[in-house]
Amino acid sequence: MMKKQKEVYTHVRMLTREIRKSLDKHTILYTTLVELSKTLNLQNCAVWMPNENRSLMNLTHGLSPGSAVEYHRSLPIDDPDVLEITKNKGVRILRQDSVLAAASSGGPGEPCIVAAIRMPLLCASDFKGGTPELVDTRYAILVLVIPSANDDWSDNEMEIVEVVADQVAVALSHATVLEESQLMREKLEARNGLLQQAKENAVKASQARNSFQKVMNNGMRRPMHSILGLLSILQDENTSSNQKIIIDTMVRTSTVLSNLINDAMDIPDKDEGRFPVEMMPFQLHSLIREASCLVKCLCVYKGFGFSTDVPNSLPNLVMGDEKRTFQVILHMVGHLLNISSGKGSVVFKVILESGTEGGNDKLQGARKHSVFDEYATIKFEIEVSRGGSQTDSSISTSHFGGKRYNSKELKEGMSFSMCKKLVQMMQGNVWMPSNTDGHAQRMTLILRFLKQSSFRKHMFELVNPLDQAISSSTFKGLQVLLADDDDVNRMVTKKLLEKLGCQVIAVSSGFQCLSAMGHSTTSIQVVILDLHMPEMDGFEVTTRVRKFHSRSWPLIIALSSTSEEQVWDRCLQVGINGLIRKPVLLQGMAEELQRVLQRAGEGL
Repeated sequence: MMKKQKEVYTHVRMLTREIRKSLDKHTILYTTLVELSKTLNLQNCAVWMPNENRSLMNLTHGLSPGSAVEYHRSLPIDDPDVLEITKNKGVRILRQDSVLAAASSGGPGEPCIVAAIRMPLLCASDFKGGTPELVDTRYAILVLVIPSANDDWSDNEMEIVEVVADQVAVALSHATVLEESQLMREKLEARNGLLQQAKENAVKASQARNSFQKVMNNGMRRPMHSILGLLSILQDENTSSNQKIIIDTMVRTSTVLSNLINDAMDIPDKDEGRFPVEMMPFQLHSLIREASCLVKCLCVYKGFGFSTDVPNSLPNLVMGDEKRTFQVILHMVGHLLNISSGKGSVVFKVILESGTEGGNDKLQGARKHSVFDEYATIKFEIEVSRGGSQTDSSISTSHFGGKRYNSKELKEGMSFSMCKKLVQMMQGNVWMPSNTDGHAQRMTLILRFLKQSSFRKHMFELVNPLDQAISSSTFKGLQVLLADDDDVNRMVTKKLLEKLGCQVIAVSSGFQCLSAMGHSTTSIQVVILDLHMPEMDGFEVTTRVRKFHSRSWPLIIALSSTSEEQVWDRCLQVGINGLIRKPVLLQGMAEELQRVLQRAGEGL
């Protein structure tokens, strides 16, 4: 008895040692089959594994080349023998008519004894907290085909099979966990690689954006700010009415271009690509007059005639986004002229719509207000008429510039898309009616503006001092220190201040600004500095100035081209008294100087 047990332990240790030599599942199974076959003198040895959805048991490993070649390679999971084996421990002897036995032994042939035992299969997800969870365990089946001459199996052989099955289950579970861990490690490395690539792409995109903004700022925005500053000086000169219209139109057009540059530079910073809409009082008559002047110039350049149709009943002082409205009108005109060629005429119509007319249903959000008398619904129509003959009245098409356009292509143009997006942000609508005669192309814009009422009258009067002349004696003798790193902008801003009567010392850096304050023989009353100077920006300059001077003197006014709201909060924190958004115009400079001085308690 002791000798038999010793032989059993020897065989088990040998088999266990062979099984644990590898961490590959297939090697473990094949080694198990070979060693068990040698030790127990088996006719065949096979392993059946469940598929992923646990609907079938598949024959995956076998020693006999004839195993299941012409018989079953798969058995349903609910096969009676499969169910009996997987639900019970220990070795089970299969019946002679068992499908599992026949498939494992290679089909009908010599009589033999077939034994089977289950082997639990665990995976990494079954180990939570270091120990297997209570999960629905999957089982593989180890099948041993015993020749009929060896049908006198003893308990020792049964014990060997049970112990080996347990060892194989442990080894398979270990190999599965390591395999899944390796797979997870590879997935993690791949994901880390993707994250690293995304990081590199983000850095490159940020560098490209910074490079683009630098080029746009130095090559377009700064020169445009200088042009607007010089034009604002011309606006204050004594000019004829025609000259004034031309200058005002140049200012308006330059402002539109400046806004477009700012939008192009700030798009990545804006949420969902939306642009800010500023609701401010403005003069509608002035906007229409300046827009007509510019449209006429464009039409003359393109070889088109031009006429206007504007009623005298239009309200003048309204509330809305003046800059965006002017920008949309220019987009409309530019879009129609770009798709047109040859001779023709452009008609610019402005119509005051009543609150109950049918055309008003085109306006998005137009009926949110019940009192129509407070609002003016304005329709702008721009029509390009040209000669031609109708060739096919059933198709709405136009021929411009040698190319055939249909209505859908026209509406998908970049300019029209830009118009529509801007108008939708102003709660309006713009569309291009389909024409059936082939002789005209028209775009229609509808916007609603808040009209001036009696209790809002003072608001318009305060923010529309455009027609008031600025006296050079208002700020006469005011000592101003100007710091700006851009030579042209610094020169223009200095001209604006001198136009107002200020005595200006101009420097080009933050260090020079601090040095000028320390060596100045006169008392500097106001410091005007750019917030975005290199080496030492305006915030740092202000912080150093406030260390040695009071918070209210000298007065500090910042210049900034950004539209971020948090800039003013930071200005207040460091002790800046005022902020002027670039471009710096004469009127804006005068208003901010006056506001800051009044708040500081200085009489003018």
